[in-house]
Amino acid sequence: MSASFSTVNLRRLIVFLYLLLFAGIAVGSGVFLWKSREEYLHLRKAEQNAKVRLAEAQQKLREQEVILERLRTDRDYVEMVIRRHLGYAKPGERIFLFSEQEENLLRAPSGR
Repeated sequence: MSASFSTVNLRRLIVFLYLLLFAGIAVGSGVFLWKSREEYLHLRKAEQNAKVRLAEAQQKLREQEVILERLRTDRDYVEMVIRRHLGYAKPGERIFLFSEQEENLLRAPSGR
């Protein structure tokens, strides 16, 4: 009876150790999956932000392409841009600068 009792205890110990091992693996897997999901959500958010920035950049590019096309084809527009941003005037014309316009004019050549 003592031999069968110790084998039963040994079997219970082995089953307990297997269950403990299984529980440890399950917890470790759960933690790994949780961290992976957090990383996935973070990457999805970064992707969405990148898509928004891309759309904004594409819109700005389209606007700049329109301006460039006008600069290539519309002489009146070119003259207006030169006059407005560089402060050019035709002979005999006078340019009146007000404080805000003067600040913009002084910044325009270096800022563009």
